[in-house]
Amino acid sequence: MTGSEAVFRQAALKSQLIGKQDLEEAVRVLRAGDSGQANTTVEIPDEKLAYQLVKMGLVNRWQAEQLKLGRTRFHLKDYQIIDSIGQGGMGQVFKAEHSMMGRVVAIKVLPKSRSTDDAIANFQREIRTLANLDHPNLVRAYDAGLDGNVHFLVTEFVPGTDLRHLVRQGGGMHEQDAATLVRDVARGLGHAHQCGLVHRDVKPGNIMVTPEGMVKVLDLGLAGFLQEELDLHGSAANDSKKGRIVGTADYLAPEVIEGNPATAASDIYGLGCTLYYAVTRKVPFPGGNSVQKCHRHLSERPMDPRRFRQDISDEFLGILSDMMAKDPLQRIQTAEEVVERFAPWSGSRLSGAVESHAASGSHSQFARVPPPGKDEMPSDSRIFPEMEPPLSGSGSLRDTDQPTGGSQMTAPLPPPRKARRSQKLGGLLQAIAGWIGAMSEIQFYSLIGGLSLLVVILLILLFSF
Repeated sequence: MTGSEAVFRQAALKSQLIGKQDLEEAVRVLRAGDSGQANTTVEIPDEKLAYQLVKMGLVNRWQAEQLKLGRTRFHLKDYQIIDSIGQGGMGQVFKAEHSMMGRVVAIKVLPKSRSTDDAIANFQREIRTLANLDHPNLVRAYDAGLDGNVHFLVTEFVPGTDLRHLVRQGGGMHEQDAATLVRDVARGLGHAHQCGLVHRDVKPGNIMVTPEGMVKVLDLGLAGFLQEELDLHGSAANDSKKGRIVGTADYLAPEVIEGNPATAASDIYGLGCTLYYAVTRKVPFPGGNSVQKCHRHLSERPMDPRRFRQDISDEFLGILSDMMAKDPLQRIQTAEEVVERFAPWSGSRLSGAVESHAASGSHSQFARVPPPGKDEMPSDSRIFPEMEPPLSGSGSLRDTDQPTGGSQMTAPLPPPRKARRSQKLGGLLQAIAGWIGAMSEIQFYSLIGGLSLLVVILLILLFSF
């Protein structure tokens, strides 16, 4: 028996997933083969043993792979880990099953970097509030605990696809599906806001669509504990809190960037940015780093969505604009108002095409709209939401190039490097970025391929002389 095989067998026994008799039985079956008589001289490789254990129903494929790596921990208190769902800045998420109840759940293991005494105390208070929430559009929190030095949260397991992958693979949504999805998210957020909870990180990756078309909001109220902070003002070395905010730069509200506490209106702004992505397949301010994106949230207007989608109505765009108002006092104030204003477009449920895509997770063409042709492209002067005739309301980006309202920033946000370049160069780069952004994927990769071929030809000519 080799060292690696010894590690696999030791890990299998130590994991408590497999008993010694079960392991011996799997080895006996493999040695017997088709003859039915065991040959004790035959060495059983890990791959075959792992396959046999899976075949016998003692472990699943994911568990077998972990055992081959020598990993042995598959339990957190009463929960057995049966699969890995994902991993990122917010920690690792597992699929698990309660040993007594048999209920399948999701377990989020908090990263050690976030497990300070203050953070854990706040986390526990937030969990108590989450436990009182009960809404069909919110992922329910079932349990939270500490096993050794591992803090974890147990939530409802939601099968399906998150909105980020749904749009990335399937294309931008039509108005009805987009309005229906945003309405359902707003219903869940409205319930949370009434209970005194703010999400703080509303974004496509935190919105799940199930195979049945149910919309679920993930990680409610947990952004402050699970999301890595953004150091926007370069002050982290001097002050651990000043200049540091929590969230995802593409969806941050201006007042949060300025250092003010997140409110229900901040969630509305994030939901507006999410809607922008859902219909255009692009974030409001693409490119650049986190500081540059936040600077643009404060001082710039997003590209007119009709540059990418010609079928967006003025009324629909007006609601989107009001959700993304830079001044929180001019923004749509409540999630209930979002639900009410999208009512004319909302359906009773998402379309069958969206549900099918959420169920399969494979590429789908639901509501996919190609970018407009060159002759159909709106004028560059029509930047969202400058439209004729003017829309009612006071949308953020309506004739507003500078941030309005809100308190002063705790520290000045440094302008991005592009802002320090000459106006002429900046305008040229912006025009190029807009041109590239309007391309389809085929056009973009064709351009890259053509440029690469040109470089190769020039190099051949250069070395030929």
